[in-house]
Amino acid sequence: MFITYSGAQNINISGNVQDNSGFPIPGVNVIVKNTTKGAVTDFDGNFTIADVKTGTTLIFSYIGYVTKEVVVTNTSKLNIQLQEDLAKLDEVVVIGYGTQTKKEITGAVSVVGAETIDALKPTRIEQALQGQVAGVNITSQSGTPGGGSTISIRGVSTNGDSRPLILVDGNVIEDLSVVNPNDIESMNILKDATAGIYGVRAANGVILITTKTGRKEMPLTIEYSSFGGFQTTTRKIPVLNATEYALLLNEASAAAGSSIPYTDVTSLGAGTDWQDEVFKNAFMMNHNILFKGGGKKSSYSYSGSFLTQDGIVGGSNSNFTRFTNNASYNLDFLDNFKFTSGLTLMRTSKRNLAENSNASVLFNAINMSPIMTVFDANGDYTKAEGLGAEVINPIAQIDDTYDRTKVTKLSGNAGLSYNFLDHFTAQSNIQFNYSEVSSKVFNPIANFGSGKVFNVDRSSVFEGLNYFRDYTFDAFIKYENKINDIHNINVLLGTSVFKTTGEFTGATGFDIVDNDILNANLDQTTDIENINRFTGYNPEFDSRLLSYFTRLQYDYKGKYLISAVVRRDGSTKFGPNNRFGIFPSASLGWVASDEDFLKDNELFDLIKVRASYGVLGNDRIGDYRYISLLSRGSNYYFNDVEVIGTASGGIANPEIKWEKQKTLDIGLDLRLLDNKVDITTDYFKRRTEDLLVAPEVSGLLGVGGSPVVNGGVVENTGLEFAIGYSDRLSDDFKFSVKYNVTYIKNEVKSVNTDTGVLTGGSFGIGQPAPSRMEAGFPIGYFYGYQTAGVFQNQAEINSSAVGDTTPQPGDLKFVDQLTVDTNNDGIPDQADGVINLDDKVNIGSPLPDATMGINLSLDYKNFDFAAYAFASVGNEIVRNYENNNILTNSTIYRLNRWTGEGTSNDSPRVTGGATSNTLFSDFYVEDGSFIRLQNVQLGYTFSESALEGSKIDKLRLYVSASNLLTLTKYSGFDPAASSGSPLGGGIDQGFYPSAKTFLLGLNVKF
Repeated sequence: MFITYSGAQNINISGNVQDNSGFPIPGVNVIVKNTTKGAVTDFDGNFTIADVKTGTTLIFSYIGYVTKEVVVTNTSKLNIQLQEDLAKLDEVVVIGYGTQTKKEITGAVSVVGAETIDALKPTRIEQALQGQVAGVNITSQSGTPGGGSTISIRGVSTNGDSRPLILVDGNVIEDLSVVNPNDIESMNILKDATAGIYGVRAANGVILITTKTGRKEMPLTIEYSSFGGFQTTTRKIPVLNATEYALLLNEASAAAGSSIPYTDVTSLGAGTDWQDEVFKNAFMMNHNILFKGGGKKSSYSYSGSFLTQDGIVGGSNSNFTRFTNNASYNLDFLDNFKFTSGLTLMRTSKRNLAENSNASVLFNAINMSPIMTVFDANGDYTKAEGLGAEVINPIAQIDDTYDRTKVTKLSGNAGLSYNFLDHFTAQSNIQFNYSEVSSKVFNPIANFGSGKVFNVDRSSVFEGLNYFRDYTFDAFIKYENKINDIHNINVLLGTSVFKTTGEFTGATGFDIVDNDILNANLDQTTDIENINRFTGYNPEFDSRLLSYFTRLQYDYKGKYLISAVVRRDGSTKFGPNNRFGIFPSASLGWVASDEDFLKDNELFDLIKVRASYGVLGNDRIGDYRYISLLSRGSNYYFNDVEVIGTASGGIANPEIKWEKQKTLDIGLDLRLLDNKVDITTDYFKRRTEDLLVAPEVSGLLGVGGSPVVNGGVVENTGLEFAIGYSDRLSDDFKFSVKYNVTYIKNEVKSVNTDTGVLTGGSFGIGQPAPSRMEAGFPIGYFYGYQTAGVFQNQAEINSSAVGDTTPQPGDLKFVDQLTVDTNNDGIPDQADGVINLDDKVNIGSPLPDATMGINLSLDYKNFDFAAYAFASVGNEIVRNYENNNILTNSTIYRLNRWTGEGTSNDSPRVTGGATSNTLFSDFYVEDGSFIRLQNVQLGYTFSESALEGSKIDKLRLYVSASNLLTLTKYSGFDPAASSGSPLGGGIDQGFYPSAKTFLLGLNVKF
């Protein structure tokens, strides 16, 4: 009887509830199971429930955490830890002017969380998107510190500016370098027509970034993170050593009928490895601190960060440094009247070296003679004599470069929202950006060798200061109501105003005192020239948008979903007759798993079918192209006195109108096996009509520039597929693996210009542009000669078509294409017997057929491991980083050159004479496919017992490696690099490669 009585006694229960980081969670519901009795945790996570029978069960539940059940024993004090529920954390997604649960979303939206960003430790946000999101492709414009990237969402759909719209806490930004990745809570990517709520700037997709902030009733929390390490190049291009170089130069000289320059090559050895000289092990370091918290009616946060990164080319001579300060404050004046605000101050400093051109340091390092040394016998930099006008000593170039850029940017936002009449909310937001970009370039007197184009006879310094300002004002009213618990209605009506202005100033002064950088300022120069005196550009710009929008969202029982948007945008880029455009979009969804016939199934947790279609506008062209402009720089001399004049600029076109993107998306979302498997697949089709292009015009017109016209159609068709599996196999072990792939077919449907073609890019010297936009081909495809091996003998030459330059055995053989229509059926069926421009064909595309990513994470006890890989398949790259002057160095493929009949059918002979081998052909086009292990990270989190007695709540140490391995057939530095231009992208002039990085870091929470 005593034992029975003891087992059934009632006691008072109290306790504390924390998250897995040890922070108290206010607002947790604590319920006695099968009763209405319970409590809610207070500000410090504490709770008390009186008179609870032992043996009963308490249920602890809170949004975003796994519900936990605890059996009451004789212990009256409980310490409960709740685990984050990853399946629920991604339920709420930020969309245009509001949020939705992921279940309610009818568009194609992808989410990247803070845990992914923490694992990657990127210096720029774009690095956290590559391989993480299906349909989003990132190409690095340069691996230089602070170098930018090109973001393409679902392919290249225009020949102009294809950047997506980027918003940080609602604030529009143009450059992701101003955002500290450690401040990011989540990134949501809108990829289909549902992005149309943002109007004209959303034509290429939208990236919504939410930063970390405090929450109401949250104690002050301090988080500190830091990492440091070094970077190195991912590869060097194998070039000839001194002995190989001398032997081939002797052979080429003999083939050209000249005397050989090196009679004794035995003593030359390996010579100078110029890539070893320019590549450095570069240091990088980052520090971040975050304060966040909140009271009963307010929340706040402040973060500060410092990043410094040297370059793998030139070391500290190409340094990038960034300071970021970010603050937010939110206040509920009343229960229905709220204020939000945020402010960011960022400063960057960058030291620049020439890159991605035939004037770059890497171009010179590849082409410099290995026989030459860095310094001559007098200790001065060796002059690159005899190597043509373009190749110079790259170490002297680095030492002689003084190019600095500093950016100061202030961004802010403030908003008010007021709830009234139960279901209405009025909201207004204003956001602004102010930037100052200062630059200083000093060109000292320099002599790099006889006849070098980089020689400077008169020292000069340029100082520039550019100003950029913009603001956006949004005001809207929302109506939200749920009728009879089955009809959920959300109506939005609003307006948006955007204005951006800028001013470009600067001047160049000459004759620096003592040719010294310390004296390089305009105050100590002569003959100062203002940049606006000779350029043909307006030193100011002013562009504006005025928009009205409305959106209806409705769902019935959470199963049948509909969303419709209509937006009217007006832009000053177009004339009065075409200034405004109306752009509608709509989307539907069906949550089939909520139907009665599927509710009790044990396989599927979610089955949702989505579809969307809409039209979005694009206005990204220069200002005032619909009217005639005057340009400066048309100067004339009267009596030896220069008079500044103006002349007519680009041809006006008052009829230009909006470029339109018509986007279709059909998607399927699945969750299986108790939310352990997540599958998303989308079919999409994006058709861009009335493409804004600037066609080539005849010089006989005597004008300063081409007009802008609506002249083309581009279509992207694709398929996205993403699958993920996550599971907790025990209290100590959990893992997840995710894979995504995107297939895209890009095709130009029409180019409505006189020639039917637009060109871009460059190859070699004096050759036609190698990149084209033409109906029936991918945008920016490569246009050149197709080769059929190497001529082996004279008889083969005599029986083949040749061009203006008569080939010799060992030269490339070009294919004589079918260009003659003998039966007048419109289809060429016969070659014309001569190699000329008509024989150029499609020899490759810079656009990949498919991109994919795979992500793996493992947690075992206190250890965590993550690895990420990305692959690009089917794109080509043009190899254009060799000078092709016989006196410059070359890559080792020349060792497989033709030296006689039957020796090689791939690589032509070497010679100093004139040949057609340097003409743009598929000989210079390589497969750019690759797979890259982007990041591997191993971390250890100290247990609570190890930290007991300290003020530290969480301490984690980790090691990380980025760009660890790249598998590719491409022979250049980096297969992932590109200029980002739709016309001319994928042409490698010595791309600055992305660095391989090794880091040691820590995360601390107090």
